[in-house]
Amino acid sequence: MAAGEGGKDGTGPGGTHPAWAEELLDHLRPAGRDIGRVVSWLAGTLHAAAALLDARGSLLAGTRLPLEEGLLADLARRRIASAAWQDQGRHLRLVRVGHPAGPCVLAVSRAAPFDRRSSDIVTHTAQVLELLLAAHESAEAEQRLRRATADLRLAILQLLMVEDTIAARRVAAGLWPGLLDTDTACVYVVDSSPEERDRLAEECLAVMGENALVVRCPAMAGHVIVVGLRSTTGTALRELVGRHPGVFLGGSTRQSLAHTATAYGQAVSALAVAHFRPDKTAVYAERTHPERLMDPRALRRWTARTLSPLDPLPHHTRAELLATTRLGLEFTAVSTAKVLGVSRNTVRARMERVEALLGTDFTDLTVRALVHLALNTQVALPDGPPGADAASPEPRLGDLLAGTGLRIWARDLLGRLDTDARNLRRTLRTWIAAGGNAERAAQALGVHAQTVREHVRSAEPVLERRLLAAGTDLYEVVLAHLAVGDLDLPAIPGAPVRGAKANSSDAPVHG
Repeated sequence: MAAGEGGKDGTGPGGTHPAWAEELLDHLRPAGRDIGRVVSWLAGTLHAAAALLDARGSLLAGTRLPLEEGLLADLARRRIASAAWQDQGRHLRLVRVGHPAGPCVLAVSRAAPFDRRSSDIVTHTAQVLELLLAAHESAEAEQRLRRATADLRLAILQLLMVEDTIAARRVAAGLWPGLLDTDTACVYVVDSSPEERDRLAEECLAVMGENALVVRCPAMAGHVIVVGLRSTTGTALRELVGRHPGVFLGGSTRQSLAHTATAYGQAVSALAVAHFRPDKTAVYAERTHPERLMDPRALRRWTARTLSPLDPLPHHTRAELLATTRLGLEFTAVSTAKVLGVSRNTVRARMERVEALLGTDFTDLTVRALVHLALNTQVALPDGPPGADAASPEPRLGDLLAGTGLRIWARDLLGRLDTDARNLRRTLRTWIAAGGNAERAAQALGVHAQTVREHVRSAEPVLERRLLAAGTDLYEVVLAHLAVGDLDLPAIPGAPVRGAKANSSDAPVHG
């Protein structure tokens, strides 16, 4: 473009803005806000070399130019606003550019002298760069704030997961006063694709406001965890899920804040059901659970006896170990670590400490099922009146599992498998006895490991429970096997056992 096009001052015909000004303004549009592109445009428009440098002389955009350090320092320290000189046949011009983090310098070097047009272009480009730098800094500050608040929400959730409600309330009070001013909550898990998760989380935040704790799940890339503190949370989330195809919702029953980890496990379990529902939502089903069929006083005493080796620990340490073990029995060590914000080794170390204190072995599925029963009982079964359990006899595990109601439930549940000609019941029993290891079970049965996996997978829809993923469903099936005497009772030092079977005389004939 020739200097003075349309007029000596570079204006367009009739006093309109020159073409270069229109091009420069285009860089302020949302789709074109790129500092590097602006500097490149300046260099191309003036047939020059251009560079944007920070106060330390570091190159931010463009081509590095040989510049005098003292002059750069004067510009950066606001002693002068601009400078121009000629050196070895090159004409240079430097302009200070404001920046929230400290002044920058725009440097332009070209063979031709700077006339009014080229000087105007440099000046206006510096102004555009100043606006873009300010906008960029503002966007970065907003992003930092978003990350900080997201990290804070996750920290609150992790404190709730280990039953530290006092610390969780203290952390929340700074930014969200009153957020945890309740004793109970429901936990929801919203499931989407990983690509949609961030947008969905923002929509959840917009819908929930300060009435819920919304957290991007650190373990599952497509999950958003919502701790609903108000009765309207479930309705709002169902409406949100209904607006988006491919999004599902699982919810827990209302639990104490201290039992957030239990509620989270319920929500994940319900989410698996939601994938098969027309409305894409499900709340944890209050189906018949084996612990509901046991004598509550005996179950309370057995639980207290089983977990008693942890009683001498400081309250915070005990709660941390129990919460970690409760999650670790439901999910993998990796997922548990991400949810709690600790390492896999920390999860394993805590669970190994619980193993040592209880004198148990968590590789044994029957042990895992019984410890899981004790942990759930501690959370779900309310304490009786003071002294109510004192007169009851010392409970034994065999007696606890020998109740008529429990045995009827267990026989009905496992009896569903008897009609399958593949003898799924025998395969499932052998697989459980092998610690859920298909290879060891296959050796015991004289079949291929893949056959074992197929049989276990085939048993899932019949029993209406997930078996290949460790968790509540599997442990209920294990308890059913113990109740009918299909499996030997494990030795748990804290919990007395009478007899090798729950009730061997009443055990059914195995198919």
